Amino acid sequence: MTLRSYRVAIVVVTHNSAAVLPGFFDSLAAGLRDADPDTPAGIDDPVVIVADNDSRDDTLARAADAAQAARVTLEVVRLGGNRGYAAGVNAGTAAAGDVDAVLVANPDVRFTDGALPRMLARLHATPRVGIVVPRIRSADGRLSFSLRRSPSLLRAAAEALVGNERAARLGIGEIIADERAYQQATVAAWATGCAMLISRECLNAVGPWDESFFLYSEETDFALRAHDRGFLLQLEPRAEIVHLGGESRISPQLWSLLAVNRVRLYRKRHGAAATALFRGVVIARELSRAALGSAPSRAALRVLLTNADPVPGFLDGETPGGSRRGAPG
Repeated sequence: MTLRSYRVAIVVVTHNSAAVLPGFFDSLAAGLRDADPDTPAGIDDPVVIVADNDSRDDTLARAADAAQAARVTLEVVRLGGNRGYAAGVNAGTAAAGDVDAVLVANPDVRFTDGALPRMLARLHATPRVGIVVPRIRSADGRLSFSLRRSPSLLRAAAEALVGNERAARLGIGEIIADERAYQQATVAAWATGCAMLISRECLNAVGPWDESFFLYSEETDFALRAHDRGFLLQLEPRAEIVHLGGESRISPQLWSLLAVNRVRLYRKRHGAAATALFRGVVIARELSRAALGSAPSRAALRVLLTNADPVPGFLDGETPGGSRRGAPG
């Protein structure tokens, strides 16, 4: 079989990521390896672009050392401030130039053998596919239910009534929790954004990521806009990564931002009346969890009810290059 080589840029958005970034580079050799002799896609001299959101630790020094050890080309884009995940993606993609595809990845992912060539083969062999995502496992080896249905009022209501995990098991929420979906090339509305391979055609058609989403919902917005323009998001089940992150499960500040951006995303795509209903459902969900003692839900509820901006606190602390995990029940 003829092997076609593609030019791929790997964009990694960082903010104080020194502790996790070397492991990312360490896993690249395995991820780039042509694990299957029948895989018709190879990667020609990949470049890793670190788009840095004003790290105060030694992220960039660690990146330089790790890239040299991994023998990959490194480019650094300094954003000059903590401008958020989408801004980092846009800056890195702009620096990539005229490549065939861009892999957008978190610094806390780890690649397994052949993950990237398999994703690339799926991207260029399947008509209308503009985004390919891998199967994801957590650090303890569990399968992550990373595929999603489109946000809707009924799905949000189901999750508010019975919880995200139960709604997922019943097939009435956003989360696709049927393990069979992760054993085949499933098409989904969107997927958690810790690793997304995007074709040049899709990037050109959809345009930049929406930087008004500082963190969370920006990958949802991009995938939905890609679908609006005729592109599909598809899972490559033979490509697997490990994702170490998960702050959204424990951090009230991150959970507040996630809840607010869910409403903002819905508002962007729907009218005022539907958005008011959706916001009410999200508030009801957080109120019920806050009553049970959930600190993240109490924080989210305060922000939702006061219309406060949860972003400023991130400028001095939390990471807009970080984890994307499913919502707690």
